[in-house]
Amino acid sequence: MRLKLSVLDLCHTVLCIGLTLCGEGGVSSVLALGASIICRKMPGLSPKQRIFCEARPDAMVAIGTGARLGIEECRYQFQHSRWNCSSLAQPSLFGPELKVGSREMAFYYAILSAGIAHAITNACSHGNLSYCSCDQDKHGNQDHEKGWRWGGCSADVKHGIRLSKDFVDAREVKRNARTLMNLHNNLVGRKILEKNVRLECKCHGVSGSCTVKTCWVTLPHFREVGYMLKDRYKEAVMVEPMRGRRQQLPTFLKLKRPQSYSKPAETDLVYIDNSPNFCERDNTIGSMGTHGRRCTRTSSLSDNCEHLCCGRGYETFQYTHTWQCHCKFHWCCHVTCSTCSERTQAYMCN
Repeated sequence: MRLKLSVLDLCHTVLCIGLTLCGEGGVSSVLALGASIICRKMPGLSPKQRIFCEARPDAMVAIGTGARLGIEECRYQFQHSRWNCSSLAQPSLFGPELKVGSREMAFYYAILSAGIAHAITNACSHGNLSYCSCDQDKHGNQDHEKGWRWGGCSADVKHGIRLSKDFVDAREVKRNARTLMNLHNNLVGRKILEKNVRLECKCHGVSGSCTVKTCWVTLPHFREVGYMLKDRYKEAVMVEPMRGRRQQLPTFLKLKRPQSYSKPAETDLVYIDNSPNFCERDNTIGSMGTHGRRCTRTSSLSDNCEHLCCGRGYETFQYTHTWQCHCKFHWCCHVTCSTCSERTQAYMCN
């Protein structure tokens, strides 16, 4: 029986092996040996990513967390669409490249890159990674005009972005249109994260006065990043590669418009292929099909039964929904509730 582990499980295994054998003294050569063994067996990594994994096993834990964060956000944003990210990351978070370069793949690469940068930055702020912590460049500086000074623990988002780039972009080795597309969309995800960090402040003084105000930079909630990238997905632009004069390899992407040589903006998601309809299962394009999906008969959105079921029709079934209701608090100290239920209908695609 073959044992299947996720990237995050494998990374935790690396750390546990090292800490168990080395004691509390820190990560030693034993951990490096364990990392080397585990990284070579980790599914879906490119050669350059394996080298990164062996050099930074502590960062791989955050990378696994960030990849899951990105995939979960992808599934949330597309939960009512024909393509709902369900086929991605199987059996590995970093599996084989899908054949189609659609706008859906553009979103996926961007959200994955952003998720990994977000998780690494968060791990640095909590002191869970070596070689990084809070952003020390801002600490102690003052803004005399606005009357506050830097303090607290500012998120070192630049470090998170740098490590995310080093790891995620390491997959893109071949020089072709799809590689240029993936690299651009990886960058978009990181840019959206970087542009939306927030400034938080706290007042210090007697009786709630604001004699001194300290401020620091925090990461945005990742759900906000998801919504922003979903907006970019809706406005994604189709591009095509431009080849250099002396070589046949593509050198950059330009907008696919007549007589246009303009490059896409750094925050534009880009794609090179039209999207499939995703109605039927096709693993090469990341489609699980819509057979058996729940739909909404009266919806005006993409989960409408006629649209989601691709014209194949749908089945109606009934089920009983139960929940706790009419809850009352009794002094002291317990709550009693009744059980309510209702019979409702649901619909499933043929």
